[in-house]
Amino acid sequence: MSTPPSSFRGNKAALPSKLCVACGRVMTWRRHWAKNWAEVKYCSDACRRQKTPAG
Repeated sequence: MSTPPSSFRGNKAALPSKLCVACGRVMTWRRHWAKNWAEVKYCSDACRRQKTPAG
């Protein structure tokens, strides 16, 4: 019996990523963010509270 194919097969380099608007760190896609990945802006609660652009 085989498992159905999925888009993620353990290759974390293939996951989408974007920069945090507060600190500029790279955020990699997480399953928790699957439904609202387009709206994710901050990498952590601390950055969400800070809300000031880096640089």
